Amino acid sequence: MSKVTTLEHAMSLIHDGMSVMVGGFMACGTPELFMDALVEKGVKDLTVICNDGGFPDRGVGKLITGGQVKKLIASHVGLNPEVARRMNDKSMEVDLVPQGTLAERIRAGGAGLGGVLTPTGFGTVVMEGKQIIEIEGRPYLLELPIKADMALIDAHLADTMGNLIYRRATRNFNPPMATAAATVIALVREVVAAGEIDPDSVHTPGIFVDHIVKR
Repeated sequence: MSKVTTLEHAMSLIHDGMSVMVGGFMACGTPELFMDALVEKGVKDLTVICNDGGFPDRGVGKLITGGQVKKLIASHVGLNPEVARRMNDKSMEVDLVPQGTLAERIRAGGAGLGGVLTPTGFGTVVMEGKQIIEIEGRPYLLELPIKADMALIDAHLADTMGNLIYRRATRNFNPPMATAAATVIALVREVVAAGEIDPDSVHTPGIFVDHIVKR
């Protein structure tokens, strides 16, 4: 059965209060069409998990600027002044996570692991409230897995069964996020028939993808 659907149907699945992973790295590899659709829809109180805060007019920054994000879990927010403003006036909660730790927590969520151990952040504010486990005399932070209700990802090519191929730097956070959400929607540039993609070339297997929208 084909997983190709319309933008309208895909966006109808996203509701107020959901946790949403959004692929991309400084808006490279972010499904911009989905961001525009969510702004137009006006969905609010979202918990957004992504690499960064985008720009005020690009990536997840469009949602932040529109006041639609209740909580942001990200690694880098310096390119979007709206993040600092909303964090300071307490209109948006911001959880800053080291980039490698964020990637590993998402990967752990997708793999069904109970968490990951990392020395990153030990001795800083990152360790506040976290369990410390000592291994061979070295302290590690136990970082818990991250999962979400929805993942919105961007790919270059899909077949109708949802197998995905990314292109160059747009790959970034998209593959692990596709494994760590209850529902995954991919925005793609091209769709081919099932069987037309060499299995060795698949980056994200279709078993992880629920819906495909062609831009």
